[in-house]
Amino acid sequence: MSDQSAPESPNVNPNPAPRAEGHTGGPPRRSEGHSGGGGGSRREGGGPGGPGGLGGGPGGPRRGGKRQYFRKKKVCRFCVEHVDFIDYKKAEMLQPFVQERGKILPRRMTGTCSRHQRWLGEAIKRARNIALLPFATEL
Repeated sequence: MSDQSAPESPNVNPNPAPRAEGHTGGPPRRSEGHSGGGGGSRREGGGPGGPGGLGGGPGGPRRGGKRQYFRKKKVCRFCVEHVDFIDYKKAEMLQPFVQERGKILPRRMTGTCSRHQRWLGEAIKRARNIALLPFATEL
């Protein structure tokens, strides 16, 4: 019996080989980044020291990850109102699309579609030429 060495406890590994990065035995592991939380189900509420342990799991504080921000899709005002022609003589309608200094606001700021943005730019330029809108303000 002294020839066979039995493991001293059931948790001892019979092959004490150094572990490499590519873990091959056991269940597959998820590789998670440094964001702290898992990619699984997230719950609302919860606090520090909740089911996630020391603030690392769901409900605990996040560390390092970027906060997700969902921007509401802007809708073209002219498409909603079914405008076929942007009248350059209506300066009060064109005014919200021009900055205080006289610059035309871009599509990403106003949410207008490309067709109406082209029509809007043309109408603003015509209104400037007949002095309904200013080219620029003085500093």
